[in-house]
Amino acid sequence: MNRATHWTRRAFLAFAALLVVGCATVAERPSAEARSALAPTGKLRVGVYKGSPTSLVRDASGESRGVSVDLGRAFAERLGVPYEQVEFARLALVLEAMKAGQVDLTVTNATPARAAEVDFTAPILDLELGYLVAKGSRVTAIAEIDRPGIRVGVAQGSTSQTTLTRELKNAVVVPASSLQAAAQMLARGEIDAFATNKAILSEMADSLPGSRILDGRWGLEHLAIAIPKGRPAGLPYARQFAEDAKASGLVQRAADRAGLRGTAKP
Repeated sequence: MNRATHWTRRAFLAFAALLVVGCATVAERPSAEARSALAPTGKLRVGVYKGSPTSLVRDASGESRGVSVDLGRAFAERLGVPYEQVEFARLALVLEAMKAGQVDLTVTNATPARAAEVDFTAPILDLELGYLVAKGSRVTAIAEIDRPGIRVGVAQGSTSQTTLTRELKNAVVVPASSLQAAAQMLARGEIDAFATNKAILSEMADSLPGSRILDGRWGLEHLAIAIPKGRPAGLPYARQFAEDAKASGLVQRAADRAGLRGTAKP
């Protein structure tokens, strides 16, 4: 290869590299229409609820962590708008605020029922659903849950409440106003088990000495990014962000930073 050919090849490779970078930059930059649809107030209002590493937990220093928190911050940066964290006691209230146009984004279980109320990206993470029981509980296995006299706690307005109210034929489903309230109900013996995803159950177990998550699972949650209905100009951009966040490892890093446990094995 002569020197002229060498430099021509180098110039071509440099140009190709610039082209790739340029295309990536363009792909990451939202149109004004998409930005306006996704953050209509000029900031990205991310709805979170306390006690779940998929949404919001705080470390000893008080720093916020969670999949919703970290992905919300990253998405706001990608949109070029400020991040605003809007906190609620439970997920049902986040979704109500989203339907009212008070929240722009959250991460939650993508169910058909919810898809009628909000728009979802493709799933970014799967979690096992299980039961937490207190120390010395009379319930020792999932097979013992659906029996007369067994009280199963659920978060009020959750998919666990909807699903278990339908599927459990003998046990009684007892709604809790928040995850904190549910932990107290379990500690006081007001419920025999609490049902939700194992990420939340693991957090609850840390604060309830002697409690344990029953072996096995009763279902799966498919977590996805949700945005309000009626924002079609922004939905393709949100879906692309979800794909990028998963492929780049951002989702896993957010899960690791929040100490998320209970993910489903591939």
